[in-house]
Amino acid sequence: MTARRRNTMAAMLAAVLATQLAAESANQPAANGQTPAAAPKRVIVVSLEDRKLALVEDGQVKKVYTVAVGKPSTPSPAGTFSIARRVMNPTYSHDGRIVPPGPSNPVGTRWMGLSIPGYGIHGTNVPSSIGKAASHGCIRMAKKDLEELYPMVEVGDTVELIGQRNQETAQLFGTGPMPAAPPATLTAVASVAQPPAAAPAAALEAANFATLPGVFTAAATVTLSSLIFAGSL
Repeated sequence: MTARRRNTMAAMLAAVLATQLAAESANQPAANGQTPAAAPKRVIVVSLEDRKLALVEDGQVKKVYTVAVGKPSTPSPAGTFSIARRVMNPTYSHDGRIVPPGPSNPVGTRWMGLSIPGYGIHGTNVPSSIGKAASHGCIRMAKKDLEELYPMVEVGDTVELIGQRNQETAQLFGTGPMPAAPPATLTAVASVAQPPAAAPAAALEAANFATLPGVFTAAATVTLSSLIFAGSL
């Protein structure tokens, strides 16, 4: 056997052994004898009536924030959704007017788009609107609160937008009387829910474009051409 052939076979054997070791290592418990910790299960709960947002992780309330929700003419959608995208320092564009990241940007410094097209959790250039029913349907947060929440959530996390106060929201936020009849419990955090069945997709899309206030774009690695929304500021 030539030296070249021996070297080739040795390299192939080393590659096979490395693959086997990697597979075995992936199935082994951690060095301390414990299996790796499972990823935390998160849900963002928004009480539209209370204008409050809570981050719940593994059943524990981590943070509670005051937010702005949709005004009566453009209410926020109630239902179970998920975080579909996250963008830092988005650029806002509408009717040829482009607003770069900065104090004048209508959506602030962070955008967390929901699985229902056109709606998300974001900042605002009108901080006085926080705590009010003032948006076109999105959930607005104060800059400091938004930038604190943003790194604590990920794409796929569940978002519950609850239209009327119930026992769960009363317990979470400590506001208002509890209803007489017990409501259904919140959706399991682990599930990634889809938007509730309402209008057909074609009708929803037509409605979105009929009231289209703007589109977002983001520089460099993220393109938000798909983030066309109906009343989400």
